[in-house]
Amino acid sequence: MIAHIPTVAFAGVEVQPIDVQVQTSPGLVGFTVVGLPDKAVGESRERVRAALHSLGLALPAKRITVNLSPADVPKEGSHYDLPIALGLLVSMGILPGEELARYTALGELSLDASLTSVAGVLPAAIDALANHRGIICPAGCGAEAAWAGEIDILAAPSLLALINHFKGTQVLVRPQPAVQDDRMPLPDLRDIKGQETAKRALEIAAAGGHNLLMIGPPGSGKSMLASRLPGILPPLSPREALDVSMIHSVAGLLTDGRLLRHRPFRDPHHSASLPAMVGGGSRVKPGEVSLAHGGVLFLDELPEFARPTLEALRQPIESGKVMVARVHGHITFPARFQLIAAMNPCRCGHIDDAALACARVPKCAQEYQDKISGPIFDRIDLHVDVPAVPPLELVRAPHGESSATVAARVQAARDIQTARYAALQNQPRPVRTNADADGDVLQLAAQMEHTAQSLLEDAAGKLKLSARGYHRVLRVSRTIADLAGSEPVTRVHMAEALSFRRLAPALLKVA
Repeated sequence: MIAHIPTVAFAGVEVQPIDVQVQTSPGLVGFTVVGLPDKAVGESRERVRAALHSLGLALPAKRITVNLSPADVPKEGSHYDLPIALGLLVSMGILPGEELARYTALGELSLDASLTSVAGVLPAAIDALANHRGIICPAGCGAEAAWAGEIDILAAPSLLALINHFKGTQVLVRPQPAVQDDRMPLPDLRDIKGQETAKRALEIAAAGGHNLLMIGPPGSGKSMLASRLPGILPPLSPREALDVSMIHSVAGLLTDGRLLRHRPFRDPHHSASLPAMVGGGSRVKPGEVSLAHGGVLFLDELPEFARPTLEALRQPIESGKVMVARVHGHITFPARFQLIAAMNPCRCGHIDDAALACARVPKCAQEYQDKISGPIFDRIDLHVDVPAVPPLELVRAPHGESSATVAARVQAARDIQTARYAALQNQPRPVRTNADADGDVLQLAAQMEHTAQSLLEDAAGKLKLSARGYHRVLRVSRTIADLAGSEPVTRVHMAEALSFRRLAPALLKVA
């Protein structure tokens, strides 16, 4: 008799159906797992053996063969423990095979037969629903699986609970979906005194989903400003929350199976490797650009990142996805994030202060700024200087607007964009904010007054804007008009958008 237990393998956030086939046959006693298993899957033999022993069950004195079909798909992770154990219990006549075949099973077994949470339950549950199956998973992942919709869920704390459920001596209650706590405190924008221009740039970036670069000396508040951005961004929509949570589920980062509600904020250290940033590794996992999908990727000390790591951001910034190439195929992760970067004007950071600047000014500044390539610089919509705040201003200046006040304006601007692009949100490349608009969609949305068009044309020639730079100015001006509640883009809106545009790193102040 051959038992068949459905499970899944992961290729990015996509799932591939896997049939776990378990056969017990006469012959030399042994326990073999075939079908391209990695080390974690191979070690499941010992975990399954120990778990069954803890229940008072012994493996049959026969040849046990476990085939993970299709055999040419690499199998990675510990979630194969549960389907292998269930297949053995079916082959031993303890559990009903026909009933178990209606479920997708995944979970890691402890030596005492308890079930440990695993990554990827949410996309697995969505796939099970699409294939008219239920899902069997650890109790810690039940709330995550419940977000898939009307699906039969068996979230068990242990293998014994599952056996009792199918024997009819215990009933596993369907888990309820859960979300992260909305009361999680976020840093408030009112704590920052001064820096009104930088705050304005932060508001524009939040309203339109634009990329932002802040340039200033150490201690001027760049990191503080960036940390306040999540507090003024609108919460994730239900569709966005599901998309973002699927990525975090595959990465194993969902706490207690709770769906994300706030937009992710990722701030990797500048020593982050290329695979850590864009994804990859021996077991392909989503990188920081994918974990920031739908939220913010903050790169502090931008020039200190390795150049190949920065250059790898070109593709996801433009396309909203990142492709990891491997021998067995290409794996694609979503990566539509908002880039917020900060940097000093030079390595010492005090180029404007003769008393603190190093002896290599201005050459040191030129060398430091040249670490950022022109193509990366051109992909950033807003560039803003963040000068040092005098100590007296820190003492005397009143508190500014709170995050709640700014967030209300940002939400109003986002509502305008949602209505404008409503018909384009379900496209293969959805347009949800002005930063996503391109081509004819952007030209139609801009609705510029003649004076604004003339100003942009003059500035494009004098500033030698690239085609990409031209369109990014258009997007920013549209966002500024949305913040003002204006239907057309006026000359004032265009002038402000152009004020946040620089030519190239070499033209930062080095005097």
